[in-house]
Amino acid sequence: MQLTKYNHATVVLEQDGTTLVLDPGAFTPEAAGLVRSATAVLVTHEHPDHLDVDAVRAGLDANPDLVVRGPRPVVDQLGDHDGRVRAVEAGDTFSVGGFDIRVFGEQHAVIHPDIPVIPNVGYLVDDTVFHPGDAYLVPGVPVPTLLVPTSGPWTHTAEAVDYVREVQPERIVQIHEAMLSELGQQSTARFLGPDMLGTVPVTILAPGESITV
Repeated sequence: MQLTKYNHATVVLEQDGTTLVLDPGAFTPEAAGLVRSATAVLVTHEHPDHLDVDAVRAGLDANPDLVVRGPRPVVDQLGDHDGRVRAVEAGDTFSVGGFDIRVFGEQHAVIHPDIPVIPNVGYLVDDTVFHPGDAYLVPGVPVPTLLVPTSGPWTHTAEAVDYVREVQPERIVQIHEAMLSELGQQSTARFLGPDMLGTVPVTILAPGESITV
């Protein structure tokens, strides 16, 4: 499949005419266009950097075949659109086009004890690519390509290193990097990679750049 990285947490997966858009958030200028042309949108949680509500609603109105999956609060914000928007939780499995998707979860990482913890799920697509949302979420199954969040008020380099060591992916792609400078991205990638504390190299993709996984 082809994996294309956009700003921050937005990733697009394409295979055999099916397009999945994961976490089209407000940090992604192309979000509305990506959603309109998608087969399905998968949302890990309700925070605006992962869910641009207006963009997804507009996509649902423009594309009658579009389906959306996410935790219950996502459905509550979007509405069910005649069943095209449905809630998912840990343990669910479903198919979209040629993609088979497994759901893991269930909570956002703690930002601060004073901030309530919200639902967060991760998606394993075709047993190949895992998007954990905002959590160092260990699925407990083999993960060839792991998308690793590297910036944000909840992230921590030491925990990220331990996360990568526990999941043991074949490949790491950096996501959730909008709060890091280019130097910060490179520095974090070194900590997570084999030159320092990790085991596999970290791929840094510019917005709109694609790789085959």
